[in-house]
Amino acid sequence: MILKKLTVIIFGLVFFSACGNKESLIPDVPVNYNGSLIGGELEGITSPGNVRIVSNTAVGVAGLILYNNAGSIRAYDRCSTVNPVQKNAVVPIGGNLVEDKVSGALFNLQDGSPAKAPATIPLKRYRVSINGNLISITN
Repeated sequence: MILKKLTVIIFGLVFFSACGNKESLIPDVPVNYNGSLIGGELEGITSPGNVRIVSNTAVGVAGLILYNNAGSIRAYDRCSTVNPVQKNAVVPIGGNLVEDKVSGALFNLQDGSPAKAPATIPLKRYRVSINGNLISITN
C-alpha cells in the first residue's frame, strides 16, 4: 500500500514538473539568419548601445532583436519568456531595455536577463558571427 502511494506521488511530481517546464521555455526552432551590416534593417547596429529588430517572424519564434553591447553584438529571440506560447514579441523602450507589452515584463539586452516581474527567465540568446559586413545569427 505504501509503495503504491509513493509511486503515485512520484509520478504526479514528475508529470507536473515536466508540464511546468514546457510552458516556460521558448521553443527550439532552427535559426539561420544572414544579413548585411550596411543598409537595410541592421544599419547602425555596429555602434555601441544601438538596437535593431529583425521583424521577420519566420526567423526564431517571434523575430530577432539585436543589441550592440560595447562593441559585441548580441542576438535574442523577440519572444517573451512570460507565457511564450503566446509568442509576444518584446519591443525596445529605451537604453538597453525591452518590454513585453502584454505582461509588462522588462528584459535587459546586455545579457537577456529579466529586469522586471513577471519575467523570471532570460530571453533566448543566439550565436552571432561577423565576417566583414555580413552578420550570421544561428542557434
